[in-house]
Amino acid sequence: MNRVLETWKEIGQDSLNLPNFLTLVRILLIPVFVVIFLAPTPDRSLLAAVIFTVAAVTDLLDGYIARRTGQVTKLGKLLDPLADKLLVLSALILLVNIDRVSAVVALLIIARELAVTGIRAIAAGERLIIAAEVTGKYKMALQVIAIVLLILEGTGLAELGNLHLAGTGTLYLSLVLGYISGGQYVWSFWKQVVAKGL
Repeated sequence: MNRVLETWKEIGQDSLNLPNFLTLVRILLIPVFVVIFLAPTPDRSLLAAVIFTVAAVTDLLDGYIARRTGQVTKLGKLLDPLADKLLVLSALILLVNIDRVSAVVALLIIARELAVTGIRAIAAGERLIIAAEVTGKYKMALQVIAIVLLILEGTGLAELGNLHLAGTGTLYLSLVLGYISGGQYVWSFWKQVVAKGL
């Protein structure tokens, strides 16, 4: 019990900063996005796309500010990837619900995210550090672009071209990159386990 309290005390130290505030804003925007996109109309889809984009931009900003100003905290390391996954997965589930994303594709993405989260949790428990892969960052960027395109499909903006095709293609590319980066996480974890003789 004392160890848990000490861990929470460590996490709480210096946690109230701008990057963590932006992460919390992203988490709070998720239910707003879900409520608006639950019954999509052209206007609601446009608003949902704006909210999703704002939330995704906070992901870029919080990490950049944290590294630039030296405000990286344990709370930020915990909340940031969690917020990303909640944002993307909630959007994917809603898009499956309105037949804009295949359930199989969504399940493959969810399985990858759960597997990587599990590996990182085990690694953290063993005090192993698995750095974020560049491939994973590209994967996240492509997921955001794909989801925004697929949300905008319901706005009737035909002049933007075939948003469904563009969004689906981008999502498939993000799926491939996701599994490549997932393999990199597994390989990095395995090398450290072998090196430490665990």
